[in-house]
Amino acid sequence: MKQRGVFEKEPGSGVWWIRYADVNGKLRREKVGSKSAAVALVEKRRTAVRQGLKLPENFRARPLSLANLSMDALEYSQSHKLSHRDDQCRMAKIVEEFCDHVAEGITPQEIDGWLESHAEWTVATKNRYLALVKLTYRLAEENGKIKSNPARLLHMRKENNARMRYLKQYAPLATKEDCLKHCKGEESRLRAVIRAKYPFHVPELDIAMHTGMRRSEQYRTEWPNVNFERRLLTVPRSKHGEKRHIPLNAAALKAFEVLLPNMATSNYVFLNVRGDDTLRSNRHWFEDAVAKGGIRHFTWHDLRHTFASRLVMLGVQLRTVQELVGHKNIQMTCRYAHLAPAHQLAAVERLVSFDSPAAIQEQSTDTTTDTEARSAVSTTRGAVSKFFRTC
Repeated sequence: MKQRGVFEKEPGSGVWWIRYADVNGKLRREKVGSKSAAVALVEKRRTAVRQGLKLPENFRARPLSLANLSMDALEYSQSHKLSHRDDQCRMAKIVEEFCDHVAEGITPQEIDGWLESHAEWTVATKNRYLALVKLTYRLAEENGKIKSNPARLLHMRKENNARMRYLKQYAPLATKEDCLKHCKGEESRLRAVIRAKYPFHVPELDIAMHTGMRRSEQYRTEWPNVNFERRLLTVPRSKHGEKRHIPLNAAALKAFEVLLPNMATSNYVFLNVRGDDTLRSNRHWFEDAVAKGGIRHFTWHDLRHTFASRLVMLGVQLRTVQELVGHKNIQMTCRYAHLAPAHQLAAVERLVSFDSPAAIQEQSTDTTTDTEARSAVSTTRGAVSKFFRTC
């Protein structure tokens, strides 16, 4: 008996095909194999059409893995993100974890479980990985490479951005380093270790502490953006995508002058020890210097906190500090407001004047004057009313 929608393309070959119209009325053909398999599949396809399900354009297309989708995300990161180097490192770990998984087959629980399995990562680090996963799936969905996006159901974790650490905040730990015998504070210890172990990187520390630049901004600095005459450093593209200008004090200028020989070989300010490539990071020396100095819980970004904290302690207005550090809104800068005790004390001291004898006498005089004034007004109103009644 001839089965409708099932046929042999080459009679006698034993290879059966199916033919049916999809939900859009388009005629579709598929190569199946045995006749029984073809009969079963054509009924399955017709059932899907009756249910209004949209079928894939190409059933033979191999499902894409997360590794297949990662290249688009890295290309996007290279063109649009300042943190593209970090994204390359993060993507390598993501692909290593999910290399054997079909991209659309990965569940939100698997992604979230992988992030939570890394207890050593901070909330901010987990969010950076999740943001990259979300970007990868979003681009794949926009390009028509996937139909379902499991990352859309995942939400970013709440970060605590209130952390603030600056130099000279705590007493350093005990250390056996000979160069630290006469150093008591955190900054003196950090500088002593860097001068003894990593003297090549001293200018980097000085520039960070006297400009407050983010690490990514600092290590992308090019010589055309350093104006020695106007004592101004230009950041062409900050974290928020905007240009900003940083005035250079004497210490920052001196540090840049030390690095002037680099101009002969590169457009970038910060080069490696050999002078043949730009510096991409400072973790290889800074973290070791912090550990040797016995400084607790201190990162390179905390040099930026040190810059802002000291400005506030010196009485610089918060709006000016906001402009110097490049905060997008004043709320971020207000974290440092409590570090201006002299300014706050002067404000509350103004209340004392209200309790002085002269102020009390003045308030009493004002009260008497107000009473007399109200009495005069009342008398005048009575006279006016009497006048109109007489009329």
